[in-house]
Amino acid sequence: MKKAIFLIFTLLMPVSVVCAQMSRTVQNRPYTDLRPFHFGLFVGTHMQDLDLMNVGPQVIVAEDGTETTRLITCDQDRWDSGFQVGVLGEFRLSEHFQFRVAPAMYFGVRHVTFHDFTPTKSSTIIDEETGEEIPASDVIRNEQVQNIKTAYITCALDLIAASKRNGNVRPYFLAGVNPVINLSGSESDILKLKRYDLYFEIGAGCDFYMPFFKLRPELKFMFGLTDCLDHDHVDHLRDENLRIFANSISKATSKMISLTFYFE
Repeated sequence: MKKAIFLIFTLLMPVSVVCAQMSRTVQNRPYTDLRPFHFGLFVGTHMQDLDLMNVGPQVIVAEDGTETTRLITCDQDRWDSGFQVGVLGEFRLSEHFQFRVAPAMYFGVRHVTFHDFTPTKSSTIIDEETGEEIPASDVIRNEQVQNIKTAYITCALDLIAASKRNGNVRPYFLAGVNPVINLSGSESDILKLKRYDLYFEIGAGCDFYMPFFKLRPELKFMFGLTDCLDHDHVDHLRDENLRIFANSISKATSKMISLTFYFE
């Protein structure tokens, strides 16, 4: 009986070893995370947003001394996608922490609309189609539209906290800051953004270890830390009729959502 048990155990031993080896994933590039420093490149897409603070009713004094109250609001009424491209350099701090420097170029656009709700002399207006009375303050008298095109030079400085590698997958979180230089803007625009801005960014991603490179898709949220509106631009507007629209905004802060693919 003991010999039979020993024989069965001896026969099953190599089978179990083979099964264990088959279920174990072969690691691609097992030493890639041990490098003290490495380079890479990335491409991606993003969407830009502006948080605009409206000043509310404005009192306009004409040349003859008469005063007029005008109510103009502004908001970004849609999201348009842009794209980014750049390079990176990453330092290995420890087994689970890396520090990444990633200069890049961001190209995008923000579509903003100004609504003029200046009431007429009459407190109500008759709708021609329905015959109903509408408060004059709810009727848009004029609209101005602007596409704020942006071309940013950025340099993200991120601290990455990664989990332990599991086969060919390794998720991570990141946080950091991203200084920005704005290369766009025109004197004929209603709104103009400042040349410099600073973002706080936070996100998550996952490393996928391929046979010849490491692929890293990453989702990142970026929040502007400063007022990015150029308030001095109002005095340089060529069309004086647009100044009332430019003065309707007291503050603007920028935000982005970015989806990036890194190749390292």
